[in-house]
Amino acid sequence: MAKAAFIGLGVMGYPMAGHMVAKGHRVKVWNRSGEKAVKWREQHGGTATSTPREAAEGVEFAMMCVGNDDDVRSVVYGDDGVLAGMSEGSILVDHTTASAELARELAQACTKKGVGFVDAPVSGGQAGAENGVLSIMCGGEVVDFTQAEGVMQAYGRTVTLVGKAGAGQLT
Repeated sequence: MAKAAFIGLGVMGYPMAGHMVAKGHRVKVWNRSGEKAVKWREQHGGTATSTPREAAEGVEFAMMCVGNDDDVRSVVYGDDGVLAGMSEGSILVDHTTASAELARELAQACTKKGVGFVDAPVSGGQAGAENGVLSIMCGGEVVDFTQAEGVMQAYGRTVTLVGKAGAGQLT
């Protein structure tokens, strides 16, 4: 099973990260409100971290589900951002419903660091997240998608690669 991070424990992310633990993945989480990360840890196990960077350190996959383009940038970039903590060969998966332009920007930033990237917005709403039956439309390189697909199957019934970076957001 994979070592993974989950950034953003909102209505969607909280149960998605929980399904990852239930499927045997070792998960570290971060949320803007630390209390929610602690509550998640108490409910599911795993590790609550104090920064996105700390969550992303030493993992194979860093999954994110935050509010919008600005929220994504605020947790990805900077000294305490997800990308600063990721190692070469790891993969960033963004489940945020965001712009295709941002997805392409993130893909370029990840490539510069030797990190894979998949934009992977979800469909199915809160019930789909809680029941682990989301539909996930992915954009990215085949090799990155193939590696991340098994982790996404913890909370996705249908996980489909639809094209290059940004294509998931356009589906």
